[in-house]
Amino acid sequence: MLLLCNYYITYRCNAYCEFCHFGIHDNFNNTPYAKLEHFKSNVKQLAGLGVKFIDLTGGEPLLHKDIHLMAEFAKNLNMQTSITSNALLYPKSADKLAGKINLLHFSLDSPDEDEHNRIRKVNCYGHVFKSLEIAKSLGEFPDILFTVTDETYLKLPRMHEIASKAGLLLIINPVFSYFGNSGLSEKAIDYLDEYASGKNDVYMNKGFLKLRRNGGNDINNPLCKAVSRVVVISPYNEIILPCYHFGNVKIPIDKPIKKIRESERVKYLQKMEGRFDFCKGCTVNCYFEPSFAFPTNFYALASLSSKFKYGYNKLLKQKFLKRLNTKAG
Repeated sequence: MLLLCNYYITYRCNAYCEFCHFGIHDNFNNTPYAKLEHFKSNVKQLAGLGVKFIDLTGGEPLLHKDIHLMAEFAKNLNMQTSITSNALLYPKSADKLAGKINLLHFSLDSPDEDEHNRIRKVNCYGHVFKSLEIAKSLGEFPDILFTVTDETYLKLPRMHEIASKAGLLLIINPVFSYFGNSGLSEKAIDYLDEYASGKNDVYMNKGFLKLRRNGGNDINNPLCKAVSRVVVISPYNEIILPCYHFGNVKIPIDKPIKKIRESERVKYLQKMEGRFDFCKGCTVNCYFEPSFAFPTNFYALASLSSKFKYGYNKLLKQKFLKRLNTKAG
């Protein structure tokens, strides 16, 4: 059952984060932007195939001049839209994006300005706080996304304090191991698990932590549903399989997506999802989030309780912020 589209509308980025391959490799900044006409055609087809969520991603998605049109188009098809941004360009895009993004995340990697800017290799700390205020003033309900590493996990209480003062939720995004990244230590995992428990304004997918404790994906008993539940589309208008991070198959969208999905090639990749050699030990959040969408195992059950807490408390925060905005108006 298809649930999610990770639509890479650009590979370009205006930051050089040390834990992200987009920032490490400058050659991404010479790649094309997704064409709006391709986007509309593809997303309309995906809606017809049952896709409910679309992540407009990159690179830095706000570099795309048509991002607001893309978000609006997807939302008009009753899709839940999400964007994660480093906030450098949000102040210029805020008015156009207002009301079109269901899940708006701003990345903050440390409560310390110097450390955050060092990790991002660009001065964007102040832009995050400016963007949070602008978003709230427009009636948006952004989240703060904290990508946690072994070097920053002890900063979690201070990050929580920042989110609480802003009246927002803090999302803990444990860094995953790929392209030479080492992932998280057991000590860091234990700390995250203990800290997030019982805190209503901190979201930590417990399924992710359980997966890491057990060594990641087991190719003999795979948990990944990257092919059956996710569609990944690149700026080149191609489907990437079995997933973006380890994609070795790229299929041009030169025929209806339904036909592509029904091809023997895709059926084989679906049969093999989570079973390839490169799937061993995988913990990539982007694919285990939808893989744990249904309570079919202990990982999914742990994930489900976390998601319920996030959704419930997000709704409460939204109501609270609406009241504040009404009074201020």
